Amino acid sequence: MHNMEGTTVICVKRNGHTAMAGDGQVTLGAQVVKMTARKVRRIGGKGRGDAIAGFAGSTADAMTLLERFEKQLDEHHGNLLRASGALMKDWRTDKYLRRLEAMMIVADKNDVFMLSGAGDMLEPENGVAAIGSGGMFAQAAALAMLDNTDLPSGVIARKSIEIASRICIYTNDSIILEEIG
Repeated sequence: MHNMEGTTVICVKRNGHTAMAGDGQVTLGAQVVKMTARKVRRIGGKGRGDAIAGFAGSTADAMTLLERFEKQLDEHHGNLLRASGALMKDWRTDKYLRRLEAMMIVADKNDVFMLSGAGDMLEPENGVAAIGSGGMFAQAAALAMLDNTDLPSGVIARKSIEIASRICIYTNDSIILEEIG
């Protein structure tokens, strides 16, 4: 999986609770064009909101994939694993979708998956998934907090983005947080 530049999204799962956070910065080259973008959203069939998704990459491409994923989630009655697999199949085989440049993290109360146009559908072993240019900074911070504190997943996700924003020039501290569980 290659890293997308210009965003940071992290998902943290702990004690049956899942939290996903994303920063709000949008850049065009070296210029910040927006500071309050919403890269993490609650989704789920027919307005249930029983899943969350975060994305990195081209905004138009990510929104297209988010719509497709939500449709798959509806068709598979909220089953995140089956919906993710169906999206990956479409993403790799559809001529139009194959050209989309984005990555996603999708999660519900049970599962977390990282999805990419390279055909990757990865489930993190440690309950932490991160994408974007600041993703590895946020992931390192989250893993340290998981190993050394009893903080809840929402606090860890938020603090991880805050730490990444101090290191990554493509990440800010305008944070959107969604939680399930």
